[in-house]
Amino acid sequence: MKIAIIGTGAYGIAMSLMLNENNKNIVMYTKFEEELKTLRKYRANPALLPGVKIPGNITFTNDMKECVENSDIIFIMVPAGFVDDVSRELANYYNKQIICIGSKGIEQDTCLFVADVVRKYIETDKIAVLSGPSFAIDMASYVPIGLTLATENKKIGKIVKKSLENNYLKIRVCDDIVGTEICGSIKNIIAIASGIIEGLDLPESTRAMLLTESMHDIKELINVLGGNKKTILSYAGIGDLILTCSSDKSRNYTFGKMLGERKSKSEIEKYLSETTVEGFYTLKSIYNLLRNKKVKMPIIDLMYDIIIHGEDVDKLKKFLVEKE
Repeated sequence: MKIAIIGTGAYGIAMSLMLNENNKNIVMYTKFEEELKTLRKYRANPALLPGVKIPGNITFTNDMKECVENSDIIFIMVPAGFVDDVSRELANYYNKQIICIGSKGIEQDTCLFVADVVRKYIETDKIAVLSGPSFAIDMASYVPIGLTLATENKKIGKIVKKSLENNYLKIRVCDDIVGTEICGSIKNIIAIASGIIEGLDLPESTRAMLLTESMHDIKELINVLGGNKKTILSYAGIGDLILTCSSDKSRNYTFGKMLGERKSKSEIEKYLSETTVEGFYTLKSIYNLLRNKKVKMPIIDLMYDIIIHGEDVDKLKKFLVEKE
């Protein structure tokens, strides 16, 4: 079985290590020439995953056709903002392979979830979405990790699960792509809120309050948008929420902490320019999506006011107490 991985960031590399446990024909694609040279020379990406070596049988290319040609499964592992460009190019070479999406988020202009962005360019029912609590460095350290694999095609679910599951990685399959994508997108924004709580020097009890209220709201949103409310109890739901909302390994949490500590505008802008903060990218999309669907989710409105309009972060404390 040939595995194609589009994206050589930290998560893409970590996923390649998991896939390498069962599959020895893996090709990874990056469009960046300098990144390609670094990967080939050092068999590592020291800037993103220091100390993590990539096995010698995994190869790299900046030719997408070479990467996906004759592959059985294509893993899309780029930030949400790049999925449109990747899907547009991939459509030129797609040949009925399984597509497994590890990207999380909502496209800004269209408010489409990532799987729908892929479907704009590629007509297929062979799509799966992978989500759950998994920092790249933890996955690359070969520790036990659990992920949700969502697909409406049971056969596809079995094939992808078999390619991924090993002594370290557990996969639970469900058929709720909508709910899984909602969880994977919104948890990044809740993680920013959780970071604000840390930055304001509030205790774990307040964070637990935030998580409980957020879980309830996400569950209702999943239901309204046609997903399965039970997905909130999956690895993609509560699992990912707990992880990203409680660790400074999360870039979203770190960004929120900076806001809570009232770091200067220049410090915050510098962090955003140097770091991919998916929750910041997704916030505007979620905000617009909720308005388009006429759905209320007050925590999103509050975070929009704090991050986009510069409202006082102390409003989060008042909000949690007064929220209905």
